[in-house]
Amino acid sequence: MSPTLIPLHPGAPPKPCLGAPCNGCGVCCTAETCPLGRLVFLKVRGPCPALEWDPQLSRYHCGLADNPERYLAWLPRPLRGLARPIALRWIASGIGCDSDSQAV
Repeated sequence: MSPTLIPLHPGAPPKPCLGAPCNGCGVCCTAETCPLGRLVFLKVRGPCPALEWDPQLSRYHCGLADNPERYLAWLPRPLRGLARPIALRWIASGIGCDSDSQAV
């Protein structure tokens, strides 16, 4: 199988090794959509529509976790506070890099 080229911001940090802490490289979310993204966007392959570039920090972050009101406007306001912890759990935040995709 030939590699798929994934366009990333030129200022993105290099992909960490498997198990290393996430550094916001964006490789995982451009290659594959997480379980929550699959549910929200009805899409399996990346790039995830909620992947957001932060120019101040020069890294990517999950818009479903950090800006749920942008992507989950249909969700009743009282439930939006649950969006962040659910999103962080579904992207395995804090577990370490779990993507075997490689940036080229």
